[in-house]
Amino acid sequence: MEFLHRAPKLPSHIGILAGAFNPVTVAHLALARAALARVDEVVFVLPRTFPHKEYAGAGIETRGALLVALAAGTASFSVACTDGGLFIEIARECRVAYGGSVGVSLLCGRDAAERMVHWDYGAPGAIEKMLEEFSLLVAARRGEYVPPPSLAHAIGRLELDGEFDHVSASEVRQRIAAGEQWEHLVPAAVRDRVRRQYR
Repeated sequence: MEFLHRAPKLPSHIGILAGAFNPVTVAHLALARAALARVDEVVFVLPRTFPHKEYAGAGIETRGALLVALAAGTASFSVACTDGGLFIEIARECRVAYGGSVGVSLLCGRDAAERMVHWDYGAPGAIEKMLEEFSLLVAARRGEYVPPPSLAHAIGRLELDGEFDHVSASEVRQRIAAGEQWEHLVPAAVRDRVRRQYR
């Protein structure tokens, strides 16, 4: 794990927000802010590889610089790149970086939680074993997430301050390409950078 920006305090519980951030949006920021009610620090993680999808867009340096600019305004935000792209790999890299006793929660929306919980990992009980190493904190996204009863002990709910179902990085890119208004979808701290990098 390579830190691009690290919060100054040593946390006892971290929240990991992993994604492409192409670019970072107000929904990402809302998720991170909501998590600070449950964790000491949020780590925005840029995986160097994406095992389950093709990626095309701004380079990791550009996206990392956007996240660093965003994190600089909050003492409890960090930004890092990981070699692994799977949630379990990211969680383990974070645990090595922060120490074995740190609590680890992965932050995501309902859609990502459903994909993760129902993914075919090729071995029975794989998700149950993963949730022994980290918990999930899930925000509503086009509906509330209701975990399977057997996993409910390891999955909590995040309350966002606002409605963000319509916000996505792909929507930002499409609006920029079409010459439409996009600024309201991106945090104010990085709008000028997004304007320069994505136009």
